[in-house]
Amino acid sequence: MENQTILNEFFLSGLSDLPALQLPLFFFSFLIYLLTLFCNLLIISLTVTNSRLHVPMYFFLGNLAGLDLCSSSVIVPRMLFDLHTKSRKITITACMTQVFFFIFLVSSETILLSVMSYDRYIAICQPLHYIEIMKWKMCLQLVSSVWCLGFTYSLVHTIYAFKLTFCESDIIESFFCDLPQLFFISCSDIYVNILLIFFVGGLLGAGTLVMTFFPYVYIFKTVLKIKVKGNRSKVFSTCTPHLTVVIIYYGSIFFNYFQPNASHQFSGNKVVSMFYTMILPLLNPLIYSLRNQDFRTAFQNVLMKIIPNAIYSKFHLS
Repeated sequence: MENQTILNEFFLSGLSDLPALQLPLFFFSFLIYLLTLFCNLLIISLTVTNSRLHVPMYFFLGNLAGLDLCSSSVIVPRMLFDLHTKSRKITITACMTQVFFFIFLVSSETILLSVMSYDRYIAICQPLHYIEIMKWKMCLQLVSSVWCLGFTYSLVHTIYAFKLTFCESDIIESFFCDLPQLFFISCSDIYVNILLIFFVGGLLGAGTLVMTFFPYVYIFKTVLKIKVKGNRSKVFSTCTPHLTVVIIYYGSIFFNYFQPNASHQFSGNKVVSMFYTMILPLLNPLIYSLRNQDFRTAFQNVLMKIIPNAIYSKFHLS
């Protein structure tokens, strides 16, 4: 039996091997990341500082913005570093750390989306009991449960990923460390890891998906009973952004983790991975803020406070 060298570091293949694309990809990714930081921090700051947004719906939306901000920060800065230095070398410890935080944040976001559906259900179908049910203590308990479940789910995957050995290829066919690519280059048995993805991950995904869409059955029934079209469209406007985010989010995740023969479609996976690690954290705040009158009003009030003060200071100094 031949001796096998156990690998302790990997090389990320990155988004592209073409030298001509490295600089455009760097500036494009850097711009997307800056916009992601600005938009999500804006939502978080508005939900904290504006008293009109101190309601459960915007509390959950602020947490969603925080998860998007963190998930993007787990992936993009490292990718920018690799594009700039062209080293693409990563230790197994750093790789597993990235895996843990990425799974933790993604799974927490899927659970939070189901919590947001429950909040919309109570607000629309049981409006008279909304204040009594969705107290701040209840909101904090729901968010704490989201983070705890996401942490536990990620910890299980990371523990079993640490048990893998890598002794053949040291190239990860992605721009960040992710489970499917690690399984592909592992030389140990990945049967338990695959079971965890399809059974535990499938159970979590299916459970949160049902908990996300099932309340909308009752929401749509309630909305259809509203006779005034203006009120009906107003109610729909609070649900449309959430449904849009859910469909895009789940579609990209299921395509990446639950498609057959995924190991032979790395080029397509890179595009999908780039979408939900870079583009989606930017789309989420845009989808919510552009369609939400309360956010637009809060942002306009901030601008009105800043711009007149700047104009006053200019003329006062002159």
